[in-house]
Amino acid sequence: MRCIRVSDPDSFDGLVNGALKASSAVYVLFFGREAPGTNRSWCSDCVIADPLVREEIGKVENSILLEVPVDRSTDQDSATNTFRKRGDIRLTRIPTLLRWGKAGPSAIRLVEGECTRAGIRRYIALTDESSGHATPLLESEGRAVTDI
Repeated sequence: MRCIRVSDPDSFDGLVNGALKASSAVYVLFFGREAPGTNRSWCSDCVIADPLVREEIGKVENSILLEVPVDRSTDQDSATNTFRKRGDIRLTRIPTLLRWGKAGPSAIRLVEGECTRAGIRRYIALTDESSGHATPLLESEGRAVTDI
C-alpha cells in the first residue's frame, strides 16, 4: 500500500487523479488533524480507526490510501472546510473512508464507528470494482454499509 498525505486541500484533485492513473484501488480517509504538541488526532474515533484502515487497505493489491487531515468544523477559517462543502464529498463526520474511482467517490462510505475491522473488510468487498459487485450495490445510495 502506498500512502499519500493531502496537506493542501487545493492539491486534492490532482493527487486523486494521479493515484487513479497508478491504481484502481484508491481509498481516501478523512480524519481529524493531529495536534501539534502531541501528534495525536483530536478525534478519538480517528485514533482507533487509523491503524485498522491502514492494515486492511494494505491487504488490497496495489492500493493507494490518500490521507486527508481535517480541522474541527468549528474552525471556520480552515481550508479543510472545503470538503464539507464539496458536492461529491459532503463530509459531515470523521473518520470517513471513501473508495474513489474514475467517476468519483463511491456512493457507499464508512463513517465513525463503522470503521471497525469487519466494517472495513466488508466495505472493501462491496466497493471492489474488479469483482463486478460495485455497480449494483451503488444503486442503494443513501444506505450505510452496515445496512447492505
